[in-house]
Amino acid sequence: MAKTRELCKDIRDKIVDLHKAGMGYRTIGKQLGEKETTVGAINRKWKKFKLTVSHPRSGAPCKISPRGASMIMRKVRDQPRTTRQDLVNDLKRAGTTVSKKTISNTLRRHGLKSCSARKVPLLKPAHVQACLKFANDHLEDPEEEWEKVMWSDETKIELFGLNSTRHVWRKKKDEYNHKNTIPTVKHGGGNIILWGCFSAKGTGRLHHIEGRMDGAMYRKILGNNLLPSVSALKMGRGWVFQHDNDPKHTARATKEWLRKKHLKVLEWPSQSPDLNPIENLWRELKVRIAQRQPRKPEASGEGLYGGVGQNPCCSVCKPGQELQETYDLCNCKQRFLYQILSSAFLIYRILMSCNKCKLIT
Repeated sequence: MAKTRELCKDIRDKIVDLHKAGMGYRTIGKQLGEKETTVGAINRKWKKFKLTVSHPRSGAPCKISPRGASMIMRKVRDQPRTTRQDLVNDLKRAGTTVSKKTISNTLRRHGLKSCSARKVPLLKPAHVQACLKFANDHLEDPEEEWEKVMWSDETKIELFGLNSTRHVWRKKKDEYNHKNTIPTVKHGGGNIILWGCFSAKGTGRLHHIEGRMDGAMYRKILGNNLLPSVSALKMGRGWVFQHDNDPKHTARATKEWLRKKHLKVLEWPSQSPDLNPIENLWRELKVRIAQRQPRKPEASGEGLYGGVGQNPCCSVCKPGQELQETYDLCNCKQRFLYQILSSAFLIYRILMSCNKCKLIT
């Protein structure tokens, strides 16, 4: 039997009001053109629940039992790389046939969602020990100490879609419409390599590296960009320079150059997960360059130096923005660096406990 239409709330309320006024079910039904049984059902519901609206329906019962859901969650916790098809097959062997969509809904109800696995350096026990020592040594450092750090790094910006996946809204047969495609060329189609630096006081100079960088070029970049950036940002005495353990950075000639310039260098553990907050600045820069949609390195360079790198101490913020907004944009507020090391400390504590047996051996 087909489901009949439901009465609107106004009619239900009117039925209840008429019954309260002393009218019988048959009289109300004739007056409103409804069945006597309908009028009676609405009044009985109101007497029991004091409501005239329909209760929420329970819907179809879950195809996966609580025991099956526990089995799924246990396997996902033990093996996060398990696919939905693997879980479907496991349930099928247990006598329950479901679709991959049902698996997704079950995992989502338990607070899990599908995410891309983060790529991190391959850590040996010695690397883990060094990173934990670094986090322990600097965990209690006051915020004022992190304000003195000048962070630096290099980055490569690809011009043709290698940095991220783009999504488009299209119909089923419009996949090859030029508006719905991303042009690609062999070998990436060119890229630009940049060196930059920044501190809690603001961003420093941005340098476009042309050709292959060696130790001599790196020292020249530091001389032409690092020291002027420190002066422009008014870092004052006692500032600390940070760079990673790239062979060009740790070369004997580079160390000698830093010693002659009387620069204090922040120690940085090898193969450490990238805790350098300048990565947030690079992401902002890459997003802005992608919005310009450059098609060759020269065009991207014009976009960079015409917008971001015009001033010796460049800023990725629009002119006129307040300094506090600059800090927000770069994620270099005072508490940010402290929290980053606090998080690192907890992460390495967990990692150490997981690898305890390996580290002892």
